[in-house]
Order: sequence, then C-alpha cells, then structure tokens
Amino acid sequence: MVIAIDCRMINSSGIGVYLRGILPIMLKSEHEFLLVGNRGNLSSFAKNKNVKIITCNISPFSVKELLVFPLKITREINKTAVYYSPYFNIPCGITVPVFTTIHDIIFPDIPEMTSKTGLAARMFLYRRAYKKSYAVFTVSEFSKTRIEANLGTAKPVIVTHSGIQPMFPEYRNKRHNINKKKTIVFIGNIKKHKGLELLIDAFQLAKKEGLPHQLVIMGEKDNFRSADRAVLQKIENPEAKSISFTGFISDKQLMEYLSQASLLVQPSFYEGFGLPPLEAMTLGTKALVSDIPVFREIYSDFPVSFFRSGDCIDLKNKMTELLLNQPVPVITLPQRLLKRYTFEKTTALIMHNLLTINQKLQ
Repeated sequence: MVIAIDCRMINSSGIGVYLRGILPIMLKSEHEFLLVGNRGNLSSFAKNKNVKIITCNISPFSVKELLVFPLKITREINKTAVYYSPYFNIPCGITVPVFTTIHDIIFPDIPEMTSKTGLAARMFLYRRAYKKSYAVFTVSEFSKTRIEANLGTAKPVIVTHSGIQPMFPEYRNKRHNINKKKTIVFIGNIKKHKGLELLIDAFQLAKKEGLPHQLVIMGEKDNFRSADRAVLQKIENPEAKSISFTGFISDKQLMEYLSQASLLVQPSFYEGFGLPPLEAMTLGTKALVSDIPVFREIYSDFPVSFFRSGDCIDLKNKMTELLLNQPVPVITLPQRLLKRYTFEKTTALIMHNLLTINQKLQ
C-alpha cells in the first residue's frame, strides 16, 4: 500500500515533534510512502527505497491550500491508497481516503483566544477536516471527548497518544551523574492557555520569599513582542532580572537545560497532551503541573506535583515547598512509565487503523 503523508509542518514545534516521532517508524514498514513537503526538510528520508518526496511549499491553512492546491501534487496524492495529515488541514482536490490527527480543539473550548471571525474560520476548518476524514486520531481521552462534543460522534475518534523521542532516554542513560542547577524551566509559547503570565507572577512572589532560582523560558524573546504586551512588560520589569530566555536551541541544548534544571513548571490552562513534563521526568527532572483534566489523565501515575490551575498563590507555594531549603531530587522513571507513551505505540495504532479501515473501504 502507498501512503501519502503531509510533512509540511515537520519543523514546527508541537506538530513537528509528533511527525518526527512517528515518521521514521512508519518508514520501517513494508509499505511505500509519498512524503509531501519541503525537500530540504525531508532530505534525511530520501535514501529510503520506499520513499518518494514531492516538493510542496504551499502553507498549511492558506487560501492556496483550500482553493488552488497544485494539480500536479494532488494527482500524485490521488495515486496513493490513503492520505494522512498530522493536523486538521486538508488540501483541496484529494479524492483518496483521508485520515487526520486533531491534537486538540482549543478554540471552541476557549473562544476568547481569538475573534468571532477567527473562531468561525477555525470551526470551518475543524468541521471540514472531520467531514473529510474517514477516522480522526487524537492524543488523549480528554481531546477525544472534546472533539466529540464539538464535532459529533459520526466518525471514529481514536486515541493515539503523543510519545517520548528515543533521544531523551538515550541522553539520560549516558549521564549517570546529573549536576542540578538552581533553575526552573518553562517550555511553551506566550499564548494565554500556556499560563506563562501566571508562572511569572508566582515566580516573582517566590523570589520575595527567598527562592534563589532563575526562571529559564525556552524560546526567543523577540517572538513575544507582538503577542502579549502584559507578559512582555512583566518580563522587562526591573524586578524580572531572574528571568531569561534561551533563544533558539538545539535538541541537545534542550536536553541539557532540562536535565540540569531543578524543576519544570507546566502551568497550562488547556492542552491536548502536554509533552514537556514527560520529557523533563525522562531526563531526571521533577515536574510541577496544573491540575487540568488532561494532566490528571496523562500523569496521574507519574511522580509529578499538581497545583490548582489558575491559582498563583498555590503555584508559588508549591514551588517554594519543592525547592526552598530542600535537596533537589533526581527523578528516575521505572520502565513501565518510560514505555507508557512511546512513538512506537502511537505509530502502530495509526498504521493499524489506516490499513484496517482502508481494507474495509475496498
């Protein structure tokens, strides 16, 4: 069977991590693959004998994608058996069975994140993807319930969790002695649902109580200037000297920061899965996360600490309780937890359903 895969977002943060996790495992199968995307970004897969790459630089969710997607590309896609998109964007003109992964459905759940026009546009795209898909994959039971609540139950919604990339346990296994630094790390962006403003407020309160740590934000400060002035002003406040940005960093640098940190804080108000706590714990670092439903689902058996979502004082108290005048623990996850969320499991579920449903359609 020939499977077409939309790889245009392979270098993005969230979707890209998911795609980079499943794609190498997919390509080990006996099937053939048509990878659609930037040829340079996909060059590492070009040597695979079962891979054909077709160049496509049309932006996801663009007007061109929806209305005038190149006929040359759709002809190649329509020669395959199925088309898989790791997000809810589907180009026009595709006639083979389509499968998508909808990681979350945050916009109707938190409509204040966008304008009424923006919400209407996104709902059109969500509904379009749902209608065109023979099955929808998602990354948690929480996301599944929200997709069904917002889009219906006519199509199968199949949970295929996100996973930990092999380089994280490999990095941890090579470093038996981890020297912890007085740093608290945050991985994410400035969008309100990530809770960065809450973390900054709680961190500054903790500093006033004597917390000696630095807050390290994994990201580039320049990306924050047009996104949220309130957060930017707090970061640029003279009292925020203990807050720093990493700028762009490699995967190796990310793992170094995470493994050496005293604590990772994930203060999200909403997530589809929320991968950074798993990455941190795999590398030996304690995670403090908000008690939102998806984190309770994903991390209930893991050695995380929870704080009340949206509660600045509780977050401050939990940070000081874990870090102030306390030895910093090095987390070691047991094998049963290390193997709970893997891209091998994710890929196996996706491939099984692609093949099973495609056989039923024939």
